[in-house]
Amino acid sequence: MAATPNRQFKNICVLSGFTYGKQKEFVEAAIDLGRSIAARKLHLVYGGGNRGLSEMVSEAAFIRGSQVLGIIPRVLKPLGSSSDSSTREELVVSGMQERIIEMLNHVDAFIFLLGDLATLEALITLASWAHLHIHQKPIGLLNVNNFYDGFIAFLNHAIKNISFLLM
Repeated sequence: MAATPNRQFKNICVLSGFTYGKQKEFVEAAIDLGRSIAARKLHLVYGGGNRGLSEMVSEAAFIRGSQVLGIIPRVLKPLGSSSDSSTREELVVSGMQERIIEMLNHVDAFIFLLGDLATLEALITLASWAHLHIHQKPIGLLNVNNFYDGFIAFLNHAIKNISFLLM
């Protein structure tokens, strides 16, 4: 029997939108996740925003002692970036794809919360890169109030109906 690799996570990336969502459970989950990251003495990397769930996760992690790095594309800085706060480090990149690449370079795993199309784009990009063996970092969905159920159903449908080329 092959041994399971012992993964030691030090840096976790959390991606979510600039919104709070329409249900209080999304905010509560973001705060709980930030606190859990800090309690485990992990470093947080996130999308760099100082609004919505992104802000909730980063502030909760920082207040409890985590190092926090926001990686934000230059185009999103006017919407609110982590440089507005003394609580976070910030890396400004040229675009969305560069942000994903920098996140891959800085983290050991990814967690996705409620998000918008940009969050979904990052999820699909990272999942497809994992499928193509570009990276082997775990990707998790924090499925608060069944937010990702439709996406998971679609993936199951695709797996049943498409022959995936496994590399």
